[in-house]
Amino acid sequence: MRPESSDIGERSDAVAALRRQGEGIALSRTVALVGLMGAGKTTVGRRLAQALQLPFADADDAIVEAAGRPIADIFAERGECEFRRGERNVIARLLAGPVHVLATGGGAFIDPDTRALMKERAISIWLKAPLDVLMKRVTKRDHRPLLKEDDPQAVMQRLINERYPIYAEADITIETGAGPHNSAVTSILTALRSHQVNP
Repeated sequence: MRPESSDIGERSDAVAALRRQGEGIALSRTVALVGLMGAGKTTVGRRLAQALQLPFADADDAIVEAAGRPIADIFAERGECEFRRGERNVIARLLAGPVHVLATGGGAFIDPDTRALMKERAISIWLKAPLDVLMKRVTKRDHRPLLKEDDPQAVMQRLINERYPIYAEADITIETGAGPHNSAVTSILTALRSHQVNP
């Protein structure tokens, strides 16, 4: 499991404030966060789950647990197609369970079958972030198999060009920048409240 963030967003007073914002939001479907690596899906997802008082799941962590090996090893040994097949199975299993907040990997929503499954069983939310913010976040860690090339920024720009039109099919789009993750959580809660009224 990834370590919990210890910044201000995890403090009890911040959690209480987010829970107050989430009061009255009752969901019948899982909330699935989609978007590129570095968009903040895991951190925002954990805090959103706290605000909604729902369980949180990270699809990448579930894949690692199911496969018994790191994602980078799955990519290296079996290729991306095999990884996507396993990812699709794991996400299908998670979406068949009780309502929760789900953070998905950057390529999950791009897979047509996984995307169709999310549209059927979840409320999909695209965390849309600009390139400079994404790069600042992804360069802090070296575990991302798609960025193990000479020019990670060029790879990220290519992924933006390829994937943003597909992410745009999500039920809700939340523009995120370099600001605090709790701002994104607040925006999501507002959007979910509106989505309840106008599904």
